[in-house]
Amino acid sequence: MDSAIITAPTNMSMPLRVANLQGRVAVVTGSTSGIGLGIARALAGAGADVMLNGFGDPHQIDELRGGIAAEFGVRVGFVGADLSRAAGVKALIERTTHELGPVDILVNNAGIQHVAPIDVFPMEKWDQIIALNLTAAFVAPRAVLGGMKTRGWGRIINIASAHGLVASPFKSAYVAAKHGVVGLTKVTALETAEFGVTCNAVCPGYVWTPLVEKQIADQAAAHGIDRERVIQDVLLKNQPTKKFASVEEMGALVALLCGAGAQSITGTNLPVDGGWTAH
Repeated sequence: MDSAIITAPTNMSMPLRVANLQGRVAVVTGSTSGIGLGIARALAGAGADVMLNGFGDPHQIDELRGGIAAEFGVRVGFVGADLSRAAGVKALIERTTHELGPVDILVNNAGIQHVAPIDVFPMEKWDQIIALNLTAAFVAPRAVLGGMKTRGWGRIINIASAHGLVASPFKSAYVAAKHGVVGLTKVTALETAEFGVTCNAVCPGYVWTPLVEKQIADQAAAHGIDRERVIQDVLLKNQPTKKFASVEEMGALVALLCGAGAQSITGTNLPVDGGWTAH
């Protein structure tokens, strides 16, 4: 989960309104920065009330929350629950229901990463990654699906990864978790297909976020190569477009999946990876 808080650049365009979500309540985990923030902005731009979740400086988070609320005229809350614990997931859903209303849209985005060979991969890192990236993506739907089925409408979007479809060395826990999310998405879709609830996974490749920006600097220092070589020869090596996706693209796709035009789209895993998984 990204730990930094970012505000939208001054030239950031308004989220593309691809759905009318007025009156809907959305929870977006890991949404104080990066992809999660882009998704939260897109859902707010479509009219949904949004509960943010993540880590960061309380003052900056409050400014972020207030800024989104003022920009889009919706209610925006924040719960800094630790989703690596089931109790934290439960607290997030309960607070959202109390403050905003029953959850109509759940976006499981929070995640962490660690890179190491299997034979030296720390067990504590494995446990943390599985807990946040996979188990939380099971516990949260478990808490909201009853209400969604009763009301006859719900949208669950899991932010998986290209690594939910293909593997890379040294990312055993992350790849295992994201493959698990892809499978969980299919099961959820099948179980809810007759209740007006859809479940889909978005599988990004490299997306331009503060976390990726930091990785570029770290990789350049570690390998003694310049920034452009890190981007083209390391990060985007397997991404044929040789371009990063944007958080606005992620947000627009999630909003689309929540709209009326996507009511028959369920159980899918949608790569947004510049052609990476087309190899």
